[in-house]
Amino acid sequence: MKIASTIEEVRKYIIEWKKEGFSVGLVPTMGYLHEGHESLIKKSASDNDKTVVSVFLNPIQFGKNEDLDTYPSDIDRDLNKCKNCGADLIFTPQVSEMYFNDFCTYVNVDNLTKGLCGAKRPGHFKGVCTIVSKLFNIVTPDKAYFGQKDAQQLAVIKRMVRDLNFNIKIIGCPIVREEDGLAKSSRNSYLSSEERKASLILYKSLMKAKKLFEKNEFDSNKIKQNIIEVINTEPLAKIDYVEIVDNTSLKPVNEIKNSTLIALAVYIGKTRLIDNIILGGKKNELAHA
Repeated sequence: MKIASTIEEVRKYIIEWKKEGFSVGLVPTMGYLHEGHESLIKKSASDNDKTVVSVFLNPIQFGKNEDLDTYPSDIDRDLNKCKNCGADLIFTPQVSEMYFNDFCTYVNVDNLTKGLCGAKRPGHFKGVCTIVSKLFNIVTPDKAYFGQKDAQQLAVIKRMVRDLNFNIKIIGCPIVREEDGLAKSSRNSYLSSEERKASLILYKSLMKAKKLFEKNEFDSNKIKQNIIEVINTEPLAKIDYVEIVDNTSLKPVNEIKNSTLIALAVYIGKTRLIDNIILGGKKNELAHA
């Protein structure tokens, strides 16, 4: 496994691999890797000849009062996980390597970013799309891998790739969960013991929605109200949003018919957690990968 900290180094390896006809997969991360990231890396390693993992805490996708300064980090731990999962190259740039001092060019996907987390985190997806576009240009992968837990991000990246004609296939991978159902997240490390128990209310509320749907309840408002009622039974939980939208357009729907995304963001204490379920598609997705 190779480690590169500069764009020039990465491009040198990519040129060599492409000359040999190797396919390349990319897994963009912000570090502090967990089993969810590991599943993406393993998937890429199984699909491609070479896998690149970027470990970069991207400052331009964090708002003024968000957790950029306290976001967990352990690069040695990350490198070990990448190696064990079959990564071939780890890209660990500094902020100065990725952004010039007078950097002023951004990529923004409209419409899909107006709701859900986009409504609560202004500028977040502009930062995400900008850094992902830069990584696509640097690595020029054949495929790139993103987790379904960040469902809006996945939809936005897919739309960006389509609209800007990136010759890259975007692979969405299932949510990886703890045994008790909590979706894996780097921010789970913020939770106290009491908050960790309380955080299960997200999974419990989604399971309630799934059961209602399986009993032929398709009314979005009724399902949403049930989710809210479940979450409100937990004193430590404060709802940021609960939304039911089309999984591709991210527009609100009144009835669950085709692939429909139920997405929620909930504060457990001071920690903001997100989770989701997809209903009405070829299969219901509330997955343990």
